[in-house]
Amino acid sequence: MNKLLRKLVPKFIRRPIEKNKLKSTVLNHYNSTEKEFIDQEKSDALEYLKESGFSVFPYPFQEKYKRSDIEVFIDSSNQLKYIITEGKRLYFKRKSSKRGVRRNYNFLKIEQDKKSPHRYLTDRFDLEKNDILVDVGAAEGNLALEVIEKVKKVYLFETDERWIEALQATFAPWKDKVVIVNKFVSDVNDAENVSLDEYFKDKESFNFLKVDAEGAEGDILKGAEKIIAENQNLKIALCCYHKPYDEDKFKAYLKDRKFEVSFADGYMIFPEPKTFKPPYLRRGVLRAVR
Repeated sequence: MNKLLRKLVPKFIRRPIEKNKLKSTVLNHYNSTEKEFIDQEKSDALEYLKESGFSVFPYPFQEKYKRSDIEVFIDSSNQLKYIITEGKRLYFKRKSSKRGVRRNYNFLKIEQDKKSPHRYLTDRFDLEKNDILVDVGAAEGNLALEVIEKVKKVYLFETDERWIEALQATFAPWKDKVVIVNKFVSDVNDAENVSLDEYFKDKESFNFLKVDAEGAEGDILKGAEKIIAENQNLKIALCCYHKPYDEDKFKAYLKDRKFEVSFADGYMIFPEPKTFKPPYLRRGVLRAVR
């Protein structure tokens, strides 16, 4: 949809138009050019897309989650909004509305459902007691909060300054073992960027790395080459849906370095305009173990 039409068409009309266009683009592509490559997982996703409309997660598991079921609280000490998850407070950005918190947290629950293509952990791929977690692209810190009571230490890298205050509030009860770093993680080192190799050159090694960095995952891997080469006890949960073919590139990169590689089940459809091109169905999270 062009910019002029965006201005003329109200959001409540425009969104269905955009979703229908995305849906048609994906279905037409797989109906016309990819028939011989459609396995059962892809078939399930395309059938859901056809019957239920466009969705980032084209599977029925998401339908059990309702925003209206989420209760939002306000902390009187800092006026930040939060929700309760497994008895712990998860805080959100200061300017978040209650509606926005419900929407965001509902999406988080969908994203981390056990059937989700974006699920980081499984029963076999998990953090153990006294592990050290490095979370690149922490946002609200939901993964770290899930495991905070059993890990030894957590490093949260988050570039959005608006999340820093919320992260500090969320992890205040465990501040002695949480380090929050407000920098871009990359393959260069300057005032705004830091590589993992540089940051951890004088620190104890970590054994679990999660990366969800809006398409910067490749640069982050380049900046962690020494760690990846030398750390023989490492698990990596790596998002691979932001760019076309990242899943193949990252799989080859890590297999060459003697990791066992697998993917979360199913596929995602990522509607970022700049990268919305085939393959539209992409694996969400790569899991690597060595």
